[in-house]
Amino acid sequence: MNSLALPQLQMLTREQCQIVHDASLEILRRTGVRVFHEEALNLLREAGAEVGAGKLVKIPGTLVDWALKEVPSSVTLHKRGSDEAAARLAEKNVSLGTGSDCLHYLDPRTGNSRNFTAEDVAACVRLCDVLSEINFVMSMGIPSDLGSANVYRRQFAIMLQNTVKPIVFVADTRADCEAIVAMAAAVAGGLVQLRRHPTLLLYSEPTTPLQHSQTATEKLLYMAEQSLPVVHSPAPMMGGTAPVTLAGGLALGNAEALSSLVIHQLKRRGAPFVYGTGLHHLDMKTAISVYGAPEFQLARVAVAEMGRFYRMPTWGYAGHSDSQVMDEQAASDATLSVLIALLSGTNLVHDIGYLEAGLTTSPEMIVFTDEVIAMMRHFVSGFGLDGESLALEVIDRVGPGGNYLDDDHTFEHFREFWQPTLFDRQRAEPWRAGGSQRLGERLRDKTIALMESHRPEPLSASVAEEIERILR
Repeated sequence: MNSLALPQLQMLTREQCQIVHDASLEILRRTGVRVFHEEALNLLREAGAEVGAGKLVKIPGTLVDWALKEVPSSVTLHKRGSDEAAARLAEKNVSLGTGSDCLHYLDPRTGNSRNFTAEDVAACVRLCDVLSEINFVMSMGIPSDLGSANVYRRQFAIMLQNTVKPIVFVADTRADCEAIVAMAAAVAGGLVQLRRHPTLLLYSEPTTPLQHSQTATEKLLYMAEQSLPVVHSPAPMMGGTAPVTLAGGLALGNAEALSSLVIHQLKRRGAPFVYGTGLHHLDMKTAISVYGAPEFQLARVAVAEMGRFYRMPTWGYAGHSDSQVMDEQAASDATLSVLIALLSGTNLVHDIGYLEAGLTTSPEMIVFTDEVIAMMRHFVSGFGLDGESLALEVIDRVGPGGNYLDDDHTFEHFREFWQPTLFDRQRAEPWRAGGSQRLGERLRDKTIALMESHRPEPLSASVAEEIERILR
């Protein structure tokens, strides 16, 4: 008998996953995808796909089945310069991190939104480095003071210098990927070591609906060639670039993900690949692709279950909001999305700290969500039903009308209850005596204190010089 009682969330049965899979295969067989990359076209043609006019490729189900059998069922990301695992992407293990490339920075010191700078990115990354529930980082912002030349390479260098945690990076071109991988390899002690203990993962996208651009595909092929992990996640927008129904958007995004996987595995069989689709919907009232919506959370559960149906590591979203500031709406959205991510067992979950539907990053939102993750991890861990937990001997020993406070069993187990570091459980009188700080004020103070005090383990001088050489 299982001695652990766990909260559970399930939406799609295996039969329903098969329905979505079959629909996606029909899309790939009948409608096809456009592939604007010659090497990818040749790989598909040689593997038996039908390549027609306008670079339209129709992919048979047998080729999808082959790719699904070849792709690894797990990916592990490691700490910088170490063989220590930081995020194991398999089964229902959940690792959470930030998002990338927001235009605006919500400054916790002033409360105002402004353009990101390179120092803002560095400060946000240092903040993530110290927060225990943030397992990986993305850039969080586009520095406005770096210009446009090689900005993704310089972003990565900033992240590399300010955290030991794994980095999910974005890039504009294959050349960016080559430079970024070279920097990560310099820290790891060589490309062989980096492949053995990867510290980075590329986030890239096909173009919805049903297109594989030249630049996105060349990045996908490069990561396959290097046998380094990638998530090539489409972002169908229901009612805009995808059917308005959730089932239609799910089938379309799944077809795009599966066609990406086929191209990836044809380049290098067994290269690591993370499954995901960023299925949103277009809000017809605001014309915004929304994050704080029940449909978005339904999509997250469905995508996670399709990934497990394929026995692949999965990519998802949490800790985000459509709110413009770190307020009650943002807190509500973050809490629900974190709980859904943990219950659905999505493996690699990004976008913590996103506000304004992905245009703004808030350090305070990141700190708040770190607390929520800790609380919700405790919730999803359930409780024991073994003899020690049922405590029948203790109940008999204390007896009717007794007191459990001074019993050894209480002393041995009371620390298992979750304790907040940000939320306040005091009664009103001691709270007022301590200054009557509301949550927002405590959050601001904690965020600023962490950003000012924490400094990550530095890179060695020789590695720092090599990174500068690569950037030059």
